[in-house]
Amino acid sequence: MSDKASTHPGAAGRVTTAGRPASVRNVVLVGHSGSGKTTLVEALALTAGAVTRAGRVEDGQTVSDYDEIEQRRQRSVQLSLVPVEWDGIKINLLDTPGYADFVGELRAGLRAADAALFVVSAAQDADSVDGATRTVWEECAAVGMPRAIVVTHLDTARTGYAELTRLCGRIFGGDDPDAVLPLYLPLYGPPGPDGHAPVTGLAGLLTRRLSGYDSGERTESEPGEAELPPMEEARNRLIEGIIAESEDETLMDRYLAGEEIDVATVIADLERAVARGVFHPVLAAAPAVSGGRQGLGTVELLELITRGFPAPPEREAPAVTTPEGAPHASADCDPCGPLLAEVIKTASDPYVGRLSLVRVFSGTLRPDETVHMAGHSQAGHGRAGLTGREDRDDRDMDERVGALSAPFGRRQSPLHECIAGDIACVSGLSRAETGDTLSGKDDPLVMEAWTLPDPLLPLAVAAHGKADEEKLSTGLTRLVTEDPTMRLEQNPDTHQLVLWCLGEAQRDVALERLQGRYGVRVDAEPYRVSLRETFGEPAEGRGRHVKQSGGHGQFAICAIEVDPLPSGSGIEFVDRVVGGSVPRQFIPSVEKGVRAQAARGVAAGHPLVDVRITLRDGKAHSVDSSDAAFQTAGALALREAADRVPIHLLEPVVSVRVLVPDDFVGPVMSDLAGRRGRVVGTEQTVPGRTLVRAEVPEIEIGRYAVDLRSLSHGTGQFTRSYVRHEPMPQHVADRVREEAHSGS
Repeated sequence: MSDKASTHPGAAGRVTTAGRPASVRNVVLVGHSGSGKTTLVEALALTAGAVTRAGRVEDGQTVSDYDEIEQRRQRSVQLSLVPVEWDGIKINLLDTPGYADFVGELRAGLRAADAALFVVSAAQDADSVDGATRTVWEECAAVGMPRAIVVTHLDTARTGYAELTRLCGRIFGGDDPDAVLPLYLPLYGPPGPDGHAPVTGLAGLLTRRLSGYDSGERTESEPGEAELPPMEEARNRLIEGIIAESEDETLMDRYLAGEEIDVATVIADLERAVARGVFHPVLAAAPAVSGGRQGLGTVELLELITRGFPAPPEREAPAVTTPEGAPHASADCDPCGPLLAEVIKTASDPYVGRLSLVRVFSGTLRPDETVHMAGHSQAGHGRAGLTGREDRDDRDMDERVGALSAPFGRRQSPLHECIAGDIACVSGLSRAETGDTLSGKDDPLVMEAWTLPDPLLPLAVAAHGKADEEKLSTGLTRLVTEDPTMRLEQNPDTHQLVLWCLGEAQRDVALERLQGRYGVRVDAEPYRVSLRETFGEPAEGRGRHVKQSGGHGQFAICAIEVDPLPSGSGIEFVDRVVGGSVPRQFIPSVEKGVRAQAARGVAAGHPLVDVRITLRDGKAHSVDSSDAAFQTAGALALREAADRVPIHLLEPVVSVRVLVPDDFVGPVMSDLAGRRGRVVGTEQTVPGRTLVRAEVPEIEIGRYAVDLRSLSHGTGQFTRSYVRHEPMPQHVADRVREEAHSGS
């Protein structure tokens, strides 16, 4: 590929007129934390002339990772949009976090993009392509998303470029490693004092041209005799890999017969194969040297994006339905068509309020127009399917669009419209949440929800002080609105306010944002599971509530029997009073009293379950007996019965389904056994992956989201669902009671 777009043979047939969907490219950057995605985005912005010095805009802020938390942690924690222009094409670069806790931001980027750049660092070990990155690659392959690979950190490489490209072919190519091949080879300068040879340029395999970057500006030259032999071997393999994916079935026969295939034809086939998602070129890139404008490989990468990656009209839009769930025809990527857009991210700005990052799939979005907003609580999807939150009754309404803008770091450049295929920031959508659909108010639609993992790491929080109590609910609600991978729960049993997260990093960022953005200080508490109590043996109890203090007194006596019941039976109340010893009007009072005491617990403060309480006898006074007196007597009788027999603690047991690569099945099963879990079965789901099904006490898996990630190198996934409560082993129950006593 060359940097002359107008003469490039693969450019024919592509409409690149400004302001049309064909002149837009939406590209998401994927890779593990530290792979260099953000640095690459900034290098591309510098090469494209969007910034005047590496990664900086006029106010001195970076174009990506400008959030205070990101700067403090030196890590991306949110999706960033950086639009640049190259050769008349607008490129929306979607920089995503590489850490697994922020996979929701990655999912948003994948939803908004039409192609993906997988960033792999040569500074890591040869196995640096982590499991999470491989999983995303497989998901992109399943939907046919075009992909390319960019190798970074060649200046500090621990893994050679040739070895790394072979690794990428084996990992990403699967059964066809020749579908993942380098387009360029790095050129090295003389070794420095440390013995490391710097990368000074690239050798283009198809064009047989050298690109030098040692001056900070790209220069081209012819290869010398020393460079040609290694180039020819790699070039032949590359051409064979491209021709194998060609739509021209005669091309391979001609090539094998010895015919010299025109370079322009090969390049055109390469671009078509990349756009179809069947060939995945490997490139190398690095930031510009000090004072330079063009980073190594950035021109080549921008050319690949503009000519090889598809424009929005070439990609099929997600499926849509009516708000009632009826099927609806997919919308074409036409600026003049009906409006269909999706909120892919929401954020709060202290000056303009809520900002929504919106991808327009059809039609044109303009400021001050009224649109219909629909969430997934309509169309039968269930809001919990997307966000893990309860359905809301305000997900089907009209909203007025505020100002449109193009984000660039902290700066927002005003837009007068956002056409089909493009992405923009929208203000004024006060109720919009991530995943909501925007459509015409006369033709409301709902887009198919994208998959998000369930947050399974609990964080119990409480307001630090009185002033924080008033702001806590608002702050937490805004957090879960902005990040659909978090869920907020008020536990009815433990009365704890629980923020469910994907991992510890997301948890820590949430706490920082609560204090820094919303001024709310919270204290983290140990998460408590919903324990229950039950009687270990039958027992009898007598409740006597007799008080005389002048005037009407209080008089109520009742005798009860308590019998254990099978698990899941709840509380049964039986009236066996004979002879009217307890007047009929007070029998409901006794039941109310014992049920209230059962809800409060009889030993350790946990609800009592699975018992039958039988009222056998009692006494009443014609004047002093009352509803309140018999409620108290019923509670006292239950407490006395509990004092006479062992009370068992019941713990919740959950069904856990763990999906892991086959290599990790043994360690996962051993780990579950160490958590008092019972493996109930395993099954092969897809080649290379096994589903392990087990039942585990909930108290043992509070940190399982973190531990499984470590155990499976980021490749494991799990879900959980409540099954039942069952007796807790005595030594565990004693420990729980001790912890509760020491914390009280």
